[in-house]
Amino acid sequence: MSPAARTVQVFGLYILFVGFILVVIPNVLLGVFGIPATDEPWIRILGLVLLALAGYYLVAARSELTAFFQATVAGRLFIGAGLIVMVALWGYWTAVVFGLVDIAGALWTRAVLANKQPKRQATPAGASDPI
Repeated sequence: MSPAARTVQVFGLYILFVGFILVVIPNVLLGVFGIPATDEPWIRILGLVLLALAGYYLVAARSELTAFFQATVAGRLFIGAGLIVMVALWGYWTAVVFGLVDIAGALWTRAVLANKQPKRQATPAGASDPI
């Protein structure tokens, strides 16, 4: 597995974990972040969405889908920035933790993708490439 795929796999496992917690025991996670408990279905629906999203990340990582890796960088930076804006506008301070995880993961993937060097086989001087 390439380093870029590993970053996406790690993030996929993270959202798999968060999604599972939100489906099974959402109020535990909410309580950890000081968010009031809820019996409304939206939190479990969000958990299901995260579980599906985690599946996409894990399949893309296994399949080495570089275009997906690149797309996740923009998406995760957008979500991270959005969560930080929520903090600034509405004081949802616990959202900063999730925002920073998204931003850190995106920057990790971007850094690995930027360092990716195309693999080329050296052709000896005077030799022609096979057709």
